[in-house]
Amino acid sequence: MKYSVLLLAFVAFSAFPFLSDASSIKTGGDTTTNKQGANAFSQPAANLPITERIDFSVGNSFFRNPWVSSPASTDARDGLGPLFNTNGCQNCHIKDGRGHLPQPGDQNAVSLLIRLSIPAITEAQKKQLILTGNIPEPVYGGQLQDFALSGEKPEGRIEVDYEYHTETFKDGHVVTLRKPIIRIQDLNFGDMHPDTEMSARIAPPMIGLGLLESIPDATLLDMAAAQQNAGEGVSGRPNYVWDVKQAKTVIGRFGWKAGQPSLMQQNAAAFNGDLGLTSAMFPKENCSPSQDLCDRLPNGGEPEVSEKILNFVEFYSQHLAVPMRRNIDDPRVIEGGALFEHAGCASCHQSSLKTGDRKDRPALSHQLIHPYTDLLLHDMGEGLADNRGEFIANGREWRTAPLWGLGYTAEVNGHTEYLHDGRARNEMEAILWHGGEAQSSKQAVLGFNAQQRDALIAFLKSL
Repeated sequence: MKYSVLLLAFVAFSAFPFLSDASSIKTGGDTTTNKQGANAFSQPAANLPITERIDFSVGNSFFRNPWVSSPASTDARDGLGPLFNTNGCQNCHIKDGRGHLPQPGDQNAVSLLIRLSIPAITEAQKKQLILTGNIPEPVYGGQLQDFALSGEKPEGRIEVDYEYHTETFKDGHVVTLRKPIIRIQDLNFGDMHPDTEMSARIAPPMIGLGLLESIPDATLLDMAAAQQNAGEGVSGRPNYVWDVKQAKTVIGRFGWKAGQPSLMQQNAAAFNGDLGLTSAMFPKENCSPSQDLCDRLPNGGEPEVSEKILNFVEFYSQHLAVPMRRNIDDPRVIEGGALFEHAGCASCHQSSLKTGDRKDRPALSHQLIHPYTDLLLHDMGEGLADNRGEFIANGREWRTAPLWGLGYTAEVNGHTEYLHDGRARNEMEAILWHGGEAQSSKQAVLGFNAQQRDALIAFLKSL
């Protein structure tokens, strides 16, 4: 049966409430900013009272400005390292946006890091998984640090090569996909464990995180149950992770495998793992027993990141606004939205969610938002597998990435590198890496003609 794509768009528009609900330009509800351009991801929530924007600005200063080694006159931001990946959060989350793979000639990866772990074999290691999610590599820990303080050696150097393959659309159009192949060179503390698991990760955008934190657990569980009951091959599940502050297992939300339960813990873990800074949540420096740097070099106090600073950074990361949608009345965008639904993409990339009641964060409460995520883990197939678990997530599972703000990536970050390791160089490449539970959606897209492909991309860029 033949029909026009535009007719399909209008039928879908009337048949699926998600399209009309999500067609608002206010992607982040009342928090949405109308700022565009290179600083679109760095704005405070639009409904944040002026009296609270001072806290936002203070948090921004600790997120943006570089930390320094100890001892230093800048004692509020000293204690960097001695092993680290960067000296400031903004170096990875560039303009509060997305990181990228190293460019030719780069000496350090900066906004790419390599997670490290080994399989849990002993009973003690298996019990440890409840608290840490995985077992760190014995010498190099949970991630490779490719920077060190002056006069010291970093753990190693990251090199990236690529292998390529092609995908062919029904009409004969061919797309070449690349997969990063990571090598660690110049190891300075001996060999790694022979069974080391490595996973490359680029920094994700910071926008709307407080809204995602504010979605009730019950909503996530309801989405998981609905997907399971639908029996259509999509069966997301929440990750269950250790909450350090509450000392119990809770639902995870943040990170590529939803391995962190809250922004406070996500931030404290990044200070510790990425910058080598201690806090009350993570009081141990990031040296392994095989590395003496942390014992013989001065630190920035105990802890190096005070609770007050953590609170300011938490407030900042909770209230970074999502920029408004654009071009929502463009017929191509409407058509692309219908095709997005038709291909089944909205099964995981849920368009409309509502935040709960947060008396401590009124700007984030009771907001109808359009993040295009369910925050659940999904089996994405062998092509995207990193074969490294994290809490209950297995080596083929990834949290559904939010799509809001996708169309701003090029103007904020100057590139369009997507997925957990930046392998996709544009939106279509990202789609074509989908497999596992998303295999049928990928196959549907491979059946699209040129006009349909352009419409789908126009929709994604409108977000």
